[in-house]
This record gives sequence, C-alpha cells and structure tokens, in this order.
Amino acid sequence: MKSVNLRGIISTVVTPFDDNDQVDYDLLRSDVRYLLDSGVHGICACGSTGEGQTLSAEESAEICRVVVDEVAGAVPVVGGIIRNSTAEVLTYARALKAAGVDALQITPVHYVFAPSDDQTVDYYRTIGTEIGLPIVVYNVVPWALVRTPVLRRLIEIPEVVAIKQSGGDMHLLADILAFYRDDITVLAALDDLHYPAFALGAHGALAAIPTVTPKLSVELWDAVQAGDHKRARELHEAILRVWRELDGPDLPERLKAALNLQGRKVGRPRHPFTPAAPETVERIRTVLDAAGLLT
Repeated sequence: MKSVNLRGIISTVVTPFDDNDQVDYDLLRSDVRYLLDSGVHGICACGSTGEGQTLSAEESAEICRVVVDEVAGAVPVVGGIIRNSTAEVLTYARALKAAGVDALQITPVHYVFAPSDDQTVDYYRTIGTEIGLPIVVYNVVPWALVRTPVLRRLIEIPEVVAIKQSGGDMHLLADILAFYRDDITVLAALDDLHYPAFALGAHGALAAIPTVTPKLSVELWDAVQAGDHKRARELHEAILRVWRELDGPDLPERLKAALNLQGRKVGRPRHPFTPAAPETVERIRTVLDAAGLLT
C-alpha cells in the first residue's frame, strides 16, 4: 500500500458545472491551480464540496484524473466516494485508483437503513483489502456516525489511515483526539472550529471552508503550530464570519457564489440546485470583503 502524508490544510475542490449540467474540466484545472498557489497541503476532489453524491463513477474518475494531472505530485490528492453499498464503493474506488489518487475518502453506508458495527467494520475492511489504497473515514452523516468503539476497530485495518471528523459535535472530536490521536490521523471538518481542533492536536483539516479561505486557513494552521494564539484567534474569527454566511442546506450554491465573487469562475451547482439568489450573493460579498477575500 502506498503511503500518504495527510497533514495541514487539505482543501476540497468544487466541481464546476456548465449550463448543460456537464463538468467543465478547464474551470476545474484553473481552481486547482488557485488552491495550489494558495499553499494548501492537499486537495480532495469529489467530496461533499465537489457534489460527489451527484457524480457517476466515470465523472468521478475523470475529475480525479484531471486533479492528479494538474497537481503533478505537489501535494496528496484524495478522491471522495459517497455511495451506499460495498459494491458501489468498489466500482468507484477502482476507477479513482486508476485515475491516480493517493487516498480515498469514504462515507459509511447512510441511506435510511443502518448497518451494524460489525457490518461497518467489514465494509471498510473489504474496501481496503480489495483496493489497497489509504482510506480516510468520512465521518459526516449525523444518523450514521462512527463512534469511538467502532473507530477503535477500524484503526486495526491497515488501509484505514485517517478519520475526517465532520458529523456530530466538538465533544466527539475531542474524544477521538484524546484517545486515538497517536493511532490515526485526525482531520478536522467542523468548519467553524478549526482553531480549537488544531489547539487540541488535530493533524490538520479536510473541509469546505479552506476552499473559500485557503490562504487564511493555511495561515491559521501555521499560527497554531507556531504557538501564536493571538493571531490564530484573529484568523479564526475572520474565517468564522465567512462560514456563517456559507453554511446551510444550499451550500453548493453558496460556495460557488463565493468563489465566483473572488473571480475564480467555477460555474453552477448541479441541478436541481441553482445559482444563489442575488440577495444571498450580496451577503456573501459583504463578508468576503470584510475578510479581505475580494480582489
């Protein structure tokens, strides 16, 4: 199994869609270059920010191939998979492995029905054995959370190298850091709480907000590592104000509005979502301007 260093700020990347609901790969390349130029330590494609739940295996593979090509080894590339059966995940995982990703970000099965703890462990073990790539457990779905007793078992699977802690609350993240920080890479994904997560010892962040604030997020990470908590708090509060205007069930619309306002040209969200309403765009413009994120 290949090794991968998942530390620091791993930015998600949006999937640009055109007016015909097709992926615009030229815009994708452009935004990957923007993120790399901003100093991020890794890029994740086809996750929630990339509307991965809407993508076919073929689209996911081509998106990841383009990202891998554009990154050219500068930082790790994580490919996201949001599906609901072992068979589906294996189909996507084989395609993403062929596209050259360094690791896979995989949600638990989460549609309506809940696998048992044993079934969840077997799910990740089967994927790890079949694919042989490092796996990030994407712990995001509130009704299908991987709790600490299950995580203790997942850590024993060689391919499970990290957990992206997004669902639940700060209490679950604090428990994971306290009990398992030395056994598995813990990546913070509570977008409004990266500063306290870093202060508690998280190994980095893999989340939506660095997509909009990559330079500020990298500076926040560096400030905490340097022990400059005064600067870290200032950055935390600036990022927090931006996130408060982005967070919501229409996040794909808001994220793309924010990036387009920055001149980054990332197209539309995938149907049935539509571009953000003008009044929403103006509120986002205000917080981006206050944070110095408009050029």
